[in-house]
Formats: sequence, C-alpha cells, structure tokens
Amino acid sequence: MANPLPLFHLYGDPPDDQAFDFLHVETIVSRSSIHDWTIRAHRHRNLVQILLIERGGGEMTFDAARLAFAAPAAIVVPATIAHGFRFEPKVTDGWVLTFTEDVAGALADRAGEPLSRLRALTAQPIVPIGEEAERRRLSALCAELFEEGSLARDGYRLAMRGLLALVAIDVVRLAASRARTGSVTLEPADATVVRLRALVEEFFRTEHQLGFYADKLAMTVDRLNDHVKRATGVTAGHLIRQRLLTEAKRQLVFTPQPIQDIATELAFADPSHFARFFRKQTGSTPHEFRDKRGG
Repeated sequence: MANPLPLFHLYGDPPDDQAFDFLHVETIVSRSSIHDWTIRAHRHRNLVQILLIERGGGEMTFDAARLAFAAPAAIVVPATIAHGFRFEPKVTDGWVLTFTEDVAGALADRAGEPLSRLRALTAQPIVPIGEEAERRRLSALCAELFEEGSLARDGYRLAMRGLLALVAIDVVRLAASRARTGSVTLEPADATVVRLRALVEEFFRTEHQLGFYADKLAMTVDRLNDHVKRATGVTAGHLIRQRLLTEAKRQLVFTPQPIQDIATELAFADPSHFARFFRKQTGSTPHEFRDKRGG
C-alpha cells in the first residue's frame, strides 16, 4: 500500500476541502518549535502560503527539489505544491501567511492581481530581501495582519485582505527586481491561461490531449497554443506536460508506490509509455530519478 504525501489544512490538521474565505497568520516558531523545527513534506489542496524569514534559515523541500534559504527572504508556496521545511533550530523566526485563493476575489476590481501573480514564482519560490527597510516593512505588515486577526475588530476581514494585498505586491516587486526586469508593474494575469491552469489541475490525471482543453475553452488547438505562448512564452501543451510531470515526480520521490501503479493513476497506456514520456522530459527514467533521490 502506498503512503501518499500527507494532505493538510494547516500543518497537522485534517484537510478541509470546504475552506473558503480563509486567511490565517502565525509566527514560524509557534508551529515549527513543537515539531522539532521540521515541517515534513506535505501539501495543501486549496491553500497558498507566504513565509517571511526574518531570522535564521534552513532547507526546504519544494516538489522534488531541495532548496537552501537564509534570512531575510520571502518564500511563496502555491496551492497543491509539495513542500516541507527544516529550520535552523531555536534561531529561525518570521511569519507564515496562509490563505485560500478565493481571498483574492474578495478584493475589489484589480486588487487581487498581485495574489494571482504569485503563482508565477513557482519556478523560483525563494525571494531574497536585499534591503533592511523592505524587511521591516514586510514584518510590520505581517504583525498588523496578526493583530487584526487576533482582535477581530469591526472591519477586520477587509483590513486583513488589504494588508495581504500589500504583502503580495511587495513580494512580487522583490521578485521582479531579482529578475532585473526593470519593471514593478503588476500586470493582470491572462484570463485564458488562468482558466487553462484550472482545467489542467482538475483533469490532468485523466486527460493529456490538448484538444480536450481547447474544446473546454471553445478554442481551436492552434489558437489556444498560440495564445498561451504569447502570454507565457511556452505552449499550452507544455503546461499540460509539466503538470503531469510534476505529479509523477511527487509520486516517485514522496511515495513507495510502484512505478506501474503511478503510470496507471496518471492514465498512461502502460508503464513503458510512461517511462518514454518521463525520459523525454527529464533525461532519466523513472527508476533512475527515484534512485537518485533516495526513493
């Protein structure tokens, strides 16, 4: 029997698929200290997290990768991403902001855009903070968020969402600066790409063909591919393959599930088809990938 990657609401709590309009703030030390400063690999079905590392550091698991981090830095963990942390004991502290993606929809007009832009940081989730003034600003915003949630005064829900938007804006700006784009403009996320990602998340285990998603979006395959490539720099087919590959890597690294069972779960015709797909995308076989990571 496979041991699936644990699925939590907040770490250690049972999953809550009904969670809606949820926003939670806590210090890093409050939860990590009672777990020996180790948050084991897990995932959240519908929660996004932003961590502000103010002191200390450590190592994080992010999907199948291991990444070192050190203060001061922000870390963004989108929903469904496998993640875990090994913090430097008794030194590391900061804040953890956890919220459902629908929280962005509670903000008027375009205010939710910085929250959707956070998903673009998946490739490089650790965002160094170079200026002490920026760390102090983010720390103050997180502390104010915590106070609003604790005191629950009139209008606190709206206040918390406004503060969360400010944190998201700052993190996106820091990431833009890191990439040396020369721009801090928070452009709106492309609506078609957002809808495609949602469909892929819902159906990738059973539907691999681009035609299925194009039909759902009332577009031709060529038009969808062209549109997504203009918006993201990669084709729609690439997004589908990468989501499928990400899930395959998670299963190989975090579970002892037989490779033939993983192939079946991901709707490949047979294990050899899965192995060819995996090797084409990564340059290694599923067995090699698992062995290299101690699976």
